[in-house]
Amino acid sequence: MRLGLRLFLGFFLIVGLAAFFVVRVFVDEVKPGVRQAMESTLVDTANVLAVMAAADLKAGRIGEGGFARHLEQASRRDPAARIWDVPKHGIDLRVTVTDARGIVVFDSRGQDLGRDNSRWNDVYRTLRGEYGARSSPESPGDEPATVMHVAAPVFDPDDSGRLIGVLTVARPNRSLEPFIEAGQRRMLGQGAWLIGLSALVGVLVTAWLSHRIGRLARYARAVAAGAPAPPPPSRRDEIGDLGQALEEMRRRLEGKAYVEQYVQSLTHEMKSPLAAIRGAAELLQEPLPEADRQRFARSILEQQGRLTETIDKLLALAEVEQHGWLQRREPVELGALLEEVAAAAEPSLASAGVELQLELPPQPLRANGDRFLLRQALTNLVDNALAFAPRGSTVQLSLRVEAGQAVLRVLDRGPGVPDYALERVFERFYSLARPDGRPRSSGLGLPFVREVGRLHGGQARLANRDGGGAEAGLSLPLG
Repeated sequence: MRLGLRLFLGFFLIVGLAAFFVVRVFVDEVKPGVRQAMESTLVDTANVLAVMAAADLKAGRIGEGGFARHLEQASRRDPAARIWDVPKHGIDLRVTVTDARGIVVFDSRGQDLGRDNSRWNDVYRTLRGEYGARSSPESPGDEPATVMHVAAPVFDPDDSGRLIGVLTVARPNRSLEPFIEAGQRRMLGQGAWLIGLSALVGVLVTAWLSHRIGRLARYARAVAAGAPAPPPPSRRDEIGDLGQALEEMRRRLEGKAYVEQYVQSLTHEMKSPLAAIRGAAELLQEPLPEADRQRFARSILEQQGRLTETIDKLLALAEVEQHGWLQRREPVELGALLEEVAAAAEPSLASAGVELQLELPPQPLRANGDRFLLRQALTNLVDNALAFAPRGSTVQLSLRVEAGQAVLRVLDRGPGVPDYALERVFERFYSLARPDGRPRSSGLGLPFVREVGRLHGGQARLANRDGGGAEAGLSLPLG
């Protein structure tokens, strides 16, 4: 099971169980809470009615007096109320009054007159000066359907210390069921929303964590494969710290291997020029004709120039190869860049006896990248073309759009590239003999161009032209 799914299931399980138990507790508390509220209301109602019934009970007209008439009128009223979307069209209260012995002398429904209620808990406790209440089946044998009874003492209106009876207010618990069910439905609905929102939060958090961990995994795989990859973005959390630690480890490991590799390459390339310099220096210590002395001195200068060029280009290549991503990006107008390169190449063109033909599109093209690196890469391509172009020929420098990319080309009419060398021209230190017999180049220009293309999300290529000559290209994504 993937980590993201485990995180989501763990988060959802914790929050879901917590929400379930909280909702369950609230739902379970709805029924007793509503009944407690009803009991409190019945207590108030019983005490108010007890005061109102006292005069008629003392006078012996409790069944025919004003108290009974008023209750009769109230029982016929239609409240036309809507409570929590539950309609209410009748009065659910039942009122009974007993005398001081607990015998029923009034029943708002006229059913239990003369019955001895002195042993019922509501009347029994009230006659003894305590709070009296009970919950009994609505009909014998019907345990689920119960009625709540709350009693209040009836005192003599002329002697507040003398108990003359007990008034009991009763209300069926079934009258509360619609409100209890409505409350439970509301709580269950809110609970469902809570669980749904928890699931959504879990999905978002899991997706965020999975994305960041996946980015680290892709970065680690790219590093393991030796492919260039930008480091994970720096964030002030544990995953950000892990990404920075991986990047630091990559730099240190690659730095060691990189230094070893370049020391070996540089040592190998320096052997031949140093041997030539040493040989010439030893010969110069002997008496030589002036012509030979001049020739050996020129050889030393040439080899020194070759060493300097190799070191400079090696440093430039090392700089771009060490970066897995561009350190700086800016919009670069490619037409203006080609014009700069052409202007800078004029002295070399004049020295080589070669013309430069510049072909630019009518509309400006832009790429996002490092202007300096792109200029250096194009300069290397132009220098390569000049090294192989015959005198009196033309080198073309063009810019056009192909397959949604800007393609920069440098074309010459030199001898072209031998088939055996086409696969190796982008290797470090690999170079071909110049047609005019001049020394080979350092073999680092085209690898530099390839690295610049990679850093910009493009690529470099070199191929032979129809009719002779070579075509070097650098493709870049349009900005």
